[in-house]
Amino acid sequence: MPEPALVVTGLSRSYGTVRAVDDVTFTLPSGGSLGIVGASGSGKTTTARIVVGLEHADAGEVVVRGRRRGDRARGRAARLARAREVQMVFQDPYLSLDPRVSVDALLRETLRLHFPRLDRSRRTAELLDQVGLGTRAAGALPRQLSGGQRQRVAIARALAVEPAVLVLDEAVAALDVSVQAQILNLLADIRAQTGISYLFITHDLGVVRCVTDDVVVMRQGRIVESGGTTQVLDSPQHPYTQLLLDSVPRPGWDPRAIATARRTP
Repeated sequence: MPEPALVVTGLSRSYGTVRAVDDVTFTLPSGGSLGIVGASGSGKTTTARIVVGLEHADAGEVVVRGRRRGDRARGRAARLARAREVQMVFQDPYLSLDPRVSVDALLRETLRLHFPRLDRSRRTAELLDQVGLGTRAAGALPRQLSGGQRQRVAIARALAVEPAVLVLDEAVAALDVSVQAQILNLLADIRAQTGISYLFITHDLGVVRCVTDDVVVMRQGRIVESGGTTQVLDSPQHPYTQLLLDSVPRPGWDPRAIATARRTP
């Protein structure tokens, strides 16, 4: 069996008296796609930020391709190598790109930092093609692109450094439903082509069912259920997982009852 892309063990993080992440453990196989779901405040985004390195854990460890990420990287080369291991695509494509920098300049600068000897013109064209943007988009500024196009640029920037793990934090939540489908199909194609591993952070169970192999359900900082996506969503074993499924609007849906159940410890 190939080495897992990501192993998270005993991860914990507190803010004062609030335990945002509490003994979280999971494994993301090489080439796999894992979803972390839960309501706001469940700890899923904090977990993702620790994996990426934007926050530090109080306890536990994160291992990417057999290398522990908790140790401080010393020197520019080590910091760049660490950054290449895990990349993140954020929720809002309107804020994640520099409005003053064209698509071409953005990708070229990323490549210059990480692969200075690479043919940047050729690689930039490859990346734009990979995310479904033609070379016509290369000279555009972010304000000249649609939300879906901007998110494709953000994905291209992340893919440019050839990460082992791509973390997608509500990466389609700000997009129209039709555009969401396009981006999710794009991500599925990229995973099939490259073997990259995805960590999806989302509250949308439809997204989880569409693009993940396995799922972790979090509540109040802890994992309450995990397993294969189809198994967990079709036959939930924990009441909170069932509550999340019941929260999806459908005929006969009672939002007041759902809200009351969510407030129950």
